[in-house]
Amino acid sequence: MPQPPQPQQSHPIIPNPLSHHHTPGSKMAREEDIKTYGFAALPRSTAALLASRVDPKQPTELGVDDIPLPDSPLAGKVVEYARRELPVETFNHSMRVFYYGIAIARFSFPELLTPSWITTYLLTSLLHDIGTTPKNITSTLLSFEFHGGLLVLDLLKKEGAPTAQAESVAEAVIRHQDLGETGFVTSITAVILLATIFDNVGKNAELVHPQTIVNITNAYPRMKWSQCFAHTIGQEMELKPWAHTSHLGEKEFKEGVLGNTLMEPFE
Repeated sequence: MPQPPQPQQSHPIIPNPLSHHHTPGSKMAREEDIKTYGFAALPRSTAALLASRVDPKQPTELGVDDIPLPDSPLAGKVVEYARRELPVETFNHSMRVFYYGIAIARFSFPELLTPSWITTYLLTSLLHDIGTTPKNITSTLLSFEFHGGLLVLDLLKKEGAPTAQAESVAEAVIRHQDLGETGFVTSITAVILLATIFDNVGKNAELVHPQTIVNITNAYPRMKWSQCFAHTIGQEMELKPWAHTSHLGEKEFKEGVLGNTLMEPFE
């Protein structure tokens, strides 16, 4: 006598764990990606971030020769992409953000400065304002940081970056204006927050030696960057009154940029 079919056991549909390289992975692979590409969580609050430093050092003078650019095919391609796509004022700002960020990290967060972290930070610095180009700022209703994050995620994957690295850059591009007092950001985001407000507003001047500013601006001149960036803020808010930039206060942010006394001698 034929046996009745046995009821099939129901199993929850749970995908196999995947690493960020799209191969079957493990918790160890995920943790390695987090460590390698700058995902360590640091305080979003600038005051809390600086208070968390372990044995910070007094900054000394640095020049561009003291901070060599990462030498990899990916880095080279992205440098050329940024040079081609960004207005020269924005490209110079992006390079200053790289050098200031590494200078800040060297004396405040030296434990971050592994080769893979530095490369990821360079990619972030070069691409953080890609959403503000004349073409990109008008091509979407997204806030420029969010649009930029999507653009760089696609770009870096196409250029062969590991997915975790592309995601780290995209995360930091999306959040590079996410100033606030609560929560956490990645270490890449934390440093680019410090570096961008240093270059744009002149905040936390004690983190960089004064002669380093001279050296970096000689290599990558500001070319009236304060006026240029203030114009971009106004354009973003005119096109998108809901834009993420509004959380900084359009009037207050523009006044802070135009009132950047630290960088005024170099404009």
